[in-house]
Amino acid sequence: MSRTSVTRSSKLGPEERAAAIEALKSKELDVLVVGGGIVGAGSALDAATRGLRVGMVEARDWASGTSSRSSKLVHGGIRYLEQLDFRLVRESLIERGLLLQRIAPHLVKPVRFLYPLTKPVFERLYIGAGMLLYDLLSYTGGRPPGVPHHRHLTKRQLLRASPSLAHDAFRGGLAYYDAQVDDARYVANLARTASFYGAHVASRVRVEGFIKVGERVVGVRAHDRETGERFEIRARQVVNATGVWTDDTQSMVGERGQFKVRASKGVHLVVPRDRFQSKLGLLLRTEKSVLFVIPWGRHWLIGTTDTDWNLDKAHPAATAADIDYLLAHVNKVLTVPLTRDDVEGVYAGLRPLLAGESEETSKLSREHIVAHSVPGLVVVAGGKWTTYRVMAKDAIDEAVAALDGKISPSITEDIALLGAEGYHAAWNKRSKLARAFDVHRVRVEHLLNRYGVMTDELLDLIRERPELQDPLPGADDYLGAEVVYAASHEGALHLDDVLARRTRISIEAWDRGVSAAPVAASLMAGVLGWDAERTEHEVALYLKRVAAERASQREPDDESADRVRLEAPEV
Repeated sequence: MSRTSVTRSSKLGPEERAAAIEALKSKELDVLVVGGGIVGAGSALDAATRGLRVGMVEARDWASGTSSRSSKLVHGGIRYLEQLDFRLVRESLIERGLLLQRIAPHLVKPVRFLYPLTKPVFERLYIGAGMLLYDLLSYTGGRPPGVPHHRHLTKRQLLRASPSLAHDAFRGGLAYYDAQVDDARYVANLARTASFYGAHVASRVRVEGFIKVGERVVGVRAHDRETGERFEIRARQVVNATGVWTDDTQSMVGERGQFKVRASKGVHLVVPRDRFQSKLGLLLRTEKSVLFVIPWGRHWLIGTTDTDWNLDKAHPAATAADIDYLLAHVNKVLTVPLTRDDVEGVYAGLRPLLAGESEETSKLSREHIVAHSVPGLVVVAGGKWTTYRVMAKDAIDEAVAALDGKISPSITEDIALLGAEGYHAAWNKRSKLARAFDVHRVRVEHLLNRYGVMTDELLDLIRERPELQDPLPGADDYLGAEVVYAASHEGALHLDDVLARRTRISIEAWDRGVSAAPVAASLMAGVLGWDAERTEHEVALYLKRVAAERASQREPDDESADRVRLEAPEV
């Protein structure tokens, strides 16, 4: 059957990575971005779409740090209203609307939450006024917010919507909307979009030092961790977007930072959706912060904690105490309490907070800062996932101010990610697509909400190799085609990249991906040219990661959990 594809795609596979590294070695760049998380990838796209010569390197995989371990929310931040941080809330709500409607409608989706009330009258008036302000601020960007307004619920309506809540826990509530995203998938798509617009992007390239002429930074010394090659990258401006590693990166320049970034650990639990009944997510107050219970496909995400972390930044570990803390708080409002046996997955991430006077990380600023710390080096730090595009724009504005010539202002508010253009039309014809490719409609919907209009490319793979429509063992939501595509088009170089980030099998499957690992590795081997020994090595590394994570989650404190987690070798 001949058909016209709606796809406008650019691969980010092994050949493209090799070509990017050649370009990084041979050309002087206008801007080199160090760090491939959400802010780094956003900065690379911002610079590339201004017409600059751009490179981006990441020491591990895209989003392998903080950017894949968030609460998966794109939100204004209800609690920042109480801190009277209206500017941050407004900025976040405007970005939420942009992401939902323009930039990535295939990846960012509305989600409905319940804000429960425990006191009569005054609390309803107080929180209701806050929700009204939240709704009003979401209109201030000159376009509709993309989600419905809040509404008040009586106690009876609340229990009808969330029958598993303890009957005496609340007196009523308010229902309001925010949005959610698969954070790691978004970053991989963002890096790929930056590449599509001309940025030379390469993961698994570690920066080991800066090149200086006098006081000026003119490039970096880089190490390709796949081949072992070391080389130099020259750039007129370097942007340090390394999140919780900001202080470490700055110390390579030999300068004392103008500000400090403090790591705060946030832990989330993944629980099957059938463990309690609710049509809405929950926002619960704790003595220190807030606790979200977030619908996530066939699961709930429960989080988060907010504690200081001064140990290994690459692999923050959740402890038994973290898990017990989250279970204890959510069980206060459930009729049937959750136990450790209900927990399918656990993940821990580090927030890069700007260090301040407060001892409690929950009180530290979610604002971001951009500074030209030394000539030729811009640092961007702090902030929150939702406002990544603003952070990236500010960082590139700072870099551009030091470049000669007239350079275009940022245009990323109008740049849709790959897969977004035409997504709604593709969604409307999902039944037709399912019939044309003889694939179940639910599978097509799943693919459209992960790849947008690039779903065509996965369906073509399935047509050529029908066995690729089989789900992975122990992970029914994900197809073999997605593993092949991750390696050929999405920059996945290791099994860990696919099971932990291109898919979320490592936190969603009961066995954390142990049974899927051999099948996924053999599918990747065909794309990446692995022999049997390399394939077995990738599986063994992944199984050690799972075992170390499970063991660390039984430890009582951060130090012992960190020690156990680090027993698994680095990929």
